[in-house]
Amino acid sequence: MADEVLELRHISKQYPGVLALNDVSVSFRTGEVHALIGENGAGKSTLIKVLSGAIIPDHGEIVFNGVVYPSMTPQLSKKLGIAVIYQEFNLFPSLSVAENVFSGNLMGNAVFIDRAQCEQRTAEIFQRMHIKINPKAMVKDLTVAYKQMVEIAKALSKNVRVLIMDEPTAPLTTNETDILLEIVATLKKQGVTVIFITHRLSEVFRIADRVTVMRDGCFIQVTDAKDITRDELIKAMVGRQISDTYPKRDCPVGKVALEVRNLRAAGVGDINFDVREGEILGFAGLVGAGRTEAMRALFGADQKQSGTVKLEGALVNIKNPRDAVKLGIGLIPEDRKQHGVVLGFPIRWNISLTILKFISKLSFLNKTKEKNITDDLVASLSIKTPHVMQLTRNLSGGNQQKVVLAKWLAANCKVLIFDEPTRGIDVGARYEIYKLMNELCARKKAVIMISSDMEELLGMSGRIIVLCEGRQAGELDRADFSQETVLQMASGQA
Repeated sequence: MADEVLELRHISKQYPGVLALNDVSVSFRTGEVHALIGENGAGKSTLIKVLSGAIIPDHGEIVFNGVVYPSMTPQLSKKLGIAVIYQEFNLFPSLSVAENVFSGNLMGNAVFIDRAQCEQRTAEIFQRMHIKINPKAMVKDLTVAYKQMVEIAKALSKNVRVLIMDEPTAPLTTNETDILLEIVATLKKQGVTVIFITHRLSEVFRIADRVTVMRDGCFIQVTDAKDITRDELIKAMVGRQISDTYPKRDCPVGKVALEVRNLRAAGVGDINFDVREGEILGFAGLVGAGRTEAMRALFGADQKQSGTVKLEGALVNIKNPRDAVKLGIGLIPEDRKQHGVVLGFPIRWNISLTILKFISKLSFLNKTKEKNITDDLVASLSIKTPHVMQLTRNLSGGNQQKVVLAKWLAANCKVLIFDEPTRGIDVGARYEIYKLMNELCARKKAVIMISSDMEELLGMSGRIIVLCEGRQAGELDRADFSQETVLQMASGQA
């Protein structure tokens, strides 16, 4: 690999009460894939915002192609060829896919936009990515995974020299991840420097040339990916040894808690399954398979066309989420920031949202009850926060996920549906989420888990239901688990 194209020297950034970056120095070479890893709150996102010009550092300097800059601006960063795909999407929901891909650079003249050319160029980019997305489709109608692909296409439409990807594979299934990593390898061959932020360590060893570890806003180490083991990386990230990725679950599986027969809804048909007390039932499938749609219909968030649902043997009619909550069914959604929590609310208010009727009398809130319940849950789930009135938007991804879980634990749910439970969550926080799921099983709760992370599915599930194009492709017991079998069923080859 050639010389360094980008270097950060002694970068520091402080917010009230938080030292986000502490004298960080790191460099990136031309045409390398450089993994940047660390727990939530390690400073990774702050670092890339410094590179993109979204924030100005308090101290330090940035060197690009030998030229020293005290800081970046969004305009300068773009001019130099630095592009960022943020974990939080930067798209216009009411515009088409093509308009988003070429936003700020639409083809045409001063009066008219050449939409046909934009759509043709967008289709060419998607063809290069081996993804089928209609350039005319509205972004608001796309799933999370397809929105991620639009973000990637948007970056590829520009003449990038340094491409920063913040958790790009988090919402993707194995097949989509394979395609993305192939795109990264192609960009590397073309001399593009790719800074790749991920919590999936398997991707680090698969794609990265070098890996930098950060912890608590500090640079910890940089090493060639081939010269370090997975356990060594985890220890560097969390500052302690984690021996097992997936904690063992030894609680007995009990009676059937939830039974679903012939469930039909928009995008799904004839889904049949049951889940038992103390069990984690996994749902596998490619993007668009209908996993989320099936669970939203079950929960009452989307209209169910037909089918029956039994809870603890009794037939129930769930018309809306309120019915589901009353019956003891909770949904931890895929997009926790949009559908799981109210980011502008304090932790306490978010947790008590599902139990306002229980802790109120004559429309007056019993604040003592609210405090006791929420304080106990914050303590039992080890939610890291200076106080329970901290705004939820200021928490790390893992702690936001715990707040969503606390909300449903407060409602004393019997069945909990986890849709991508560890998306965008670091390895240390993942382990804590897995332990919490096992504790739910030990308390005779029934858990349904949708996951695009194949290792997670195989590591945590007792059984797996596989969907393909809205239909049920099969069911696997733990003895029959294999990545190959799941993928064959999910792609309609089994």
